[in-house]
Amino acid sequence: MNLPILSNRMENSFDRRLREAGEERFNGLSIHTVQVNVGLKCNLACHHCHVESSPKRTEEMTWETMEMVLRAAEKAGARTIDITGGAPEMNPQFRRFVDAAIARRYEVMVRTNLTIMLEEPYTDLPEFYAARRVHLVASLPCYLETNVDRQRGKHVYQESVEIIQRLNALGYGTREELPLDLVYNPGGPSLPPEQGALESAYRRELGSHFGIRFTRLYTITNLPIGRFQHDLQRQGYAEKYQDLLERTFNQSTVNELMCRHQLHVGWDGTTYDCDFNYALKLPANAGHIRDFDPATFLARRIATGPHCFGCTAGAGSSCGGSLVADGAGTANLARGAAG
Repeated sequence: MNLPILSNRMENSFDRRLREAGEERFNGLSIHTVQVNVGLKCNLACHHCHVESSPKRTEEMTWETMEMVLRAAEKAGARTIDITGGAPEMNPQFRRFVDAAIARRYEVMVRTNLTIMLEEPYTDLPEFYAARRVHLVASLPCYLETNVDRQRGKHVYQESVEIIQRLNALGYGTREELPLDLVYNPGGPSLPPEQGALESAYRRELGSHFGIRFTRLYTITNLPIGRFQHDLQRQGYAEKYQDLLERTFNQSTVNELMCRHQLHVGWDGTTYDCDFNYALKLPANAGHIRDFDPATFLARRIATGPHCFGCTAGAGSSCGGSLVADGAGTANLARGAAG
C-alpha cells in the first residue's frame, strides 16, 4: 500500500521538522490501545484541561457508539480500552461500558480526577473499580497542596488524598492486579522534570505525609491548546513556550508517539489520532468509528500541527508519560522556562 508523504500536502512547522529529521512518512505503526472520550462533563474545570471540560458541558457518548468502539477494538486486535473524559464516570453508560469491555477481556484503564468519587452517586466507585481490577490513572499534578489547588480548584488536593487513601485500603497501588498511576502536569510554561526523579519525590512526600502508595508516575507536558493556551496568551508566554517546545524537539521520541500506536474516539464517534487532536477538532483521515478499518487507519497520514512539538520535546510526552530516557538537561530547560 502506498502511503502519502509530506511533500504531497501542505506542510506545517512540525511536518518540516519531521522531514528534516528524515521522517518522510508519518503513519500509524500499531493499534494496541483504543482511547475513548465518553463525554466532556466534569465536576471540575481545571486550568490545564486541554478539552475544556466543566460541569456545564453536556456532550456524552451513547451506548450505540460504545458498542461500535468495542467492535472496532476487536477488529484492530487492541489490548487496552482507555476511557477518558471529562470525568468519564459521569456518562450514564459508563459502568455498562466498563463491564462490556471487561467481558471481552480487554484491560480497562480509566482516567479519573479522583474527586468525583466523593460525590453522589459515585461514592461506591472505588469498590466497583477494585472488584473489576480496573487500571486507574489519576490526575495529581503535584505533591504540594498549593500547586494542585491552583491548577484544579480549592480543596481538590485534600479531596484527592482522601480518595487515594481509600483506594490504597482496597489494595490499589499495593497489589499488582490493582495498578494506580498518578499524573503530573507542570503548573506553568515549562517541561516536566525527569520522570524517575519526580516519581521518587512523589513517593517520599506522599508516603511520609499521608502513607500514600501508588504504582507509577506519568509526567505529561502541557500542550499549547485549550485552557492552558488561553492562560499562556493572557500571561504573554505563548510564543516563548512554543519556542521552548520546538527548540527541545527530540527525534528519538517520534517512533514512540501515542498517535502512532492508538486509536482515539471522540464522544460522537469521530476518529482521531490522539486526545490532543480531538481537543482541536482535528480528525484522523478515517471517518466515523462505524466505518473503522484497521489497515486504512494504520496507513493514514497522521494529522499534525505546531502543538505536536509538545509530545516530542525533551523526554517526550504521551498519555503514558515520558517516551524516552532523559537526564537532568530537560529539567534544567524546564526551570529556565518557568523562571
